[in-house]
Amino acid sequence: MELNIHNAEILLSAANKSHYPQDELPEIALAGRSNVGKSSFINTMLNRKNLARTSGKPGKTQLLNFFNIDDKMRFVDVPGYGYARVSKKEREKWGRMIEEYLTTRENLRAVVSLVDLRHDPSADDVQMYEFLKYYEIPVIIVATKADKIPRGKWNKHESAIKKKLNFDPSDDFILFSSVSKAGMDEAWDAILEKL
Repeated sequence: MELNIHNAEILLSAANKSHYPQDELPEIALAGRSNVGKSSFINTMLNRKNLARTSGKPGKTQLLNFFNIDDKMRFVDVPGYGYARVSKKEREKWGRMIEEYLTTRENLRAVVSLVDLRHDPSADDVQMYEFLKYYEIPVIIVATKADKIPRGKWNKHESAIKKKLNFDPSDDFILFSSVSKAGMDEAWDAILEKL
């Protein structure tokens, strides 16, 4: 698939099924902790400064945000999880919204699950990965903020993350930096392969 990534825009925000776009375009969902760098990932992948708003206040994405890419595919930004300042009720609501999307959306081709390369995956990260494996949803693990770690230590951090996730070697694992754009081509290759 040839994509003009410059032809990208935010299409709509949805709280539930009735708001999802009604067509056949393939979708790639992006999931991760609130401050893992999801917006930066989207902006880097689409070569834009602020298509997805990065915010100093994690937990701002409270809806599913659909990004149209060249009328050929979509990114779907899922609310960040694991943010403490949100009430339990809000978190449960997000959880249901995310689960409904991930388990019922026929357009969904894969989930890019973002983890922070600097830290061991959180319980939420592990749970998300197990959830995707359970429902047999193809998953691409993207370890963000690689620029914050010396290259010589990447392997050590990657091994620690894989161990904690009980990583399935048949899944893609990509080291990514929105600063140096490391991993961008690999991420696109992995995504396009899933479409």
